[in-house]
Amino acid sequence: MTFFLGLGIAGIVLLALSLIFDGVLEGLFDGVVDGLFDGLLSLPVIAGFLSMLGFGGAIVLGATGAGTLVATVVGVAAGLVAGWLTWKLSSALMRDQTHATPRDSDLVGTSGSVVTAIPAQGYGEVLLRLGGQPVKYAAKSATPVPRGTEIWVEEALSTTSVAVRPVER
Repeated sequence: MTFFLGLGIAGIVLLALSLIFDGVLEGLFDGVVDGLFDGLLSLPVIAGFLSMLGFGGAIVLGATGAGTLVATVVGVAAGLVAGWLTWKLSSALMRDQTHATPRDSDLVGTSGSVVTAIPAQGYGEVLLRLGGQPVKYAAKSATPVPRGTEIWVEEALSTTSVAVRPVER
């Protein structure tokens, strides 16, 4: 029983280490075993297999009184199921697509409002929405634009400033 519990604990420790030192083992063996630790032989999959082998075997050994061979077979089966489920879950998480990161060029053509009045050929501030979030930008305009005026972004001058024009209705 001690052997099986030791395997289960070793699997949990391996899982914790794989979460803390994510990618370190892959970096150590980069080029030697390229791609070996991706997919089925990743550390979380190995840790899941090892944990379920140990704990499954200990449960069978303690609860049924069956021999070590039966406990090992049941532990290996439970470990294979846990490893496969870990692999499938990690594959699904890696395929999860997110939206593209908003860029400055995404601001061109959006509307906003002036927060700080913009003098002719000078800078003021505008409130725009980038990625659904309100963001304040420095704004430049060819004509003076008073506070509260609705504006259109004509150009992204830098990561923090835009060229705007008032909306004409």
